[in-house]
Formats: sequence, structure tokens, C-alpha cells
Amino acid sequence: MKLYYDLHMHSCLSPCGSSDMTPANLAAMCALAGLNVVALTDHNTCGNCAAFCRAAAERGLLPLPGMELCTSEEVHVICLFPTLKQANDFSAYVSARLSPGENDPAIFGEQLYMDEGDQILGQEPALLANATQIPLAEVPALSAEYGGFAWPAHIDRPSFSLLGVLGVWDPGLNFPLAELSHHCPPDFTRRRDLAGLRFITSSDAHYLDQVYTPRHTMDLPEPTPEAVLHWLRWGE
Repeated sequence: MKLYYDLHMHSCLSPCGSSDMTPANLAAMCALAGLNVVALTDHNTCGNCAAFCRAAAERGLLPLPGMELCTSEEVHVICLFPTLKQANDFSAYVSARLSPGENDPAIFGEQLYMDEGDQILGQEPALLANATQIPLAEVPALSAEYGGFAWPAHIDRPSFSLLGVLGVWDPGLNFPLAELSHHCPPDFTRRRDLAGLRFITSSDAHYLDQVYTPRHTMDLPEPTPEAVLHWLRWGE
């Protein structure tokens, strides 16, 4: 079955996410947009994933919990998991390795924990936009330890991307997949170092009006998180 997806979105827990990006608002916008498979990927945390997954499932969507991890090199990597427990265990591991720093809401924005009814549960005091102490080379195996799958985000961008930081794609890092932004130049994927690499595109939405309308599809035998992760790993 062909399903429309968006696997890179932020909630109000990300310091750069709009306060309107509550779990319920985001889930409702995904349903309104006509998406089928969706993932919440806040910066360095899975703290709002439970609320988002419940709100999305109530609207008939297939949700996956995830994170946009910032490595020690300041490369952003999307990590998705089949269950909330695996995502939360991974989130706890990352939290213990987040570089020190307190969030200043006046500068970076509030970092709000919310339930599926959009009730505020609290604020995250640590600055989630900071880099972690996790090297890029460890991410594929580390995410797999928690049952997940990881791929570098928006590699065509000049900052916080694998190519922006390293300058060249390294197949030794064992990422079979990479994300392109929707502003990616058409000839970008013709780079020699990207030969044989598979690509997906997601919105990286920080505001409700950035949530994708249906553009990108995956072909799954059944609508389950495991089938989504298998498709991401193998392209089938």
C-alpha cells in the first residue's frame, strides 16, 4: 500500500518550534494535510512523542516516535523507533550526554512538555539545541541497539548537516539513507560521493503551515512501525 509520509517534524518542545506546534495541533494538521505516516523528531529529546503518537493515532495516522539528534560534530541525524519505550530509553541515554547549558526562553523560545490534550506538563530547563557528546560514527549502531534506524538530516544544507560539516559523504559511516530538504537543488544528488545512496524528503516543519501536503510516498505491505523502518533500511 502506498502511504504519504512526513518523518521530520518538531513540536513546541524544540526551542525553535512554534508554540502553536502542540502535539494535538500537529497531529490534526498532519491529518488535515492528508498524510498517513508521521514522526515527531524534536531536538535531542523524545519527550513529546507519547502525546503526539496518541493524538495522531486518534486521527487515524500511523505515528512513530523519534528525535533529531545533534552529534558532537553538530551534525543533525533523524532517529526513529518502533515503540515509545525504545524511544524514551534512547532519549534518556541522549539526555545524559547533552552538552551543559540552560535554555533562555526569551532568546531560544520555550521548551514545553504537553499531553495529547495540549495541557502543559512542564518546561525543559536544559537547552535542547546544544550538541550532544555522541559522535556521528556511533549513531547507526547506537540507534539500532534501541531498535531504531537513523539517517543524516537535510544533507544539502550548509549548516548542521553531514556534508556541511564533513565536506564529503563517508560510506564508512554506514548510513544507507539520507534526507534532502525540499529546497534541494535538482543536480545535488549527482555528486560522485552520493552514488548509490538512497534519499527521502521530509518537511522539517517548525510551524504548522510547514507541514507537508502529500508529496512523498512509501510502499508498505502493512501499516506498522516495523514495516516503515524496514522500508527505510532497505527501500522495500
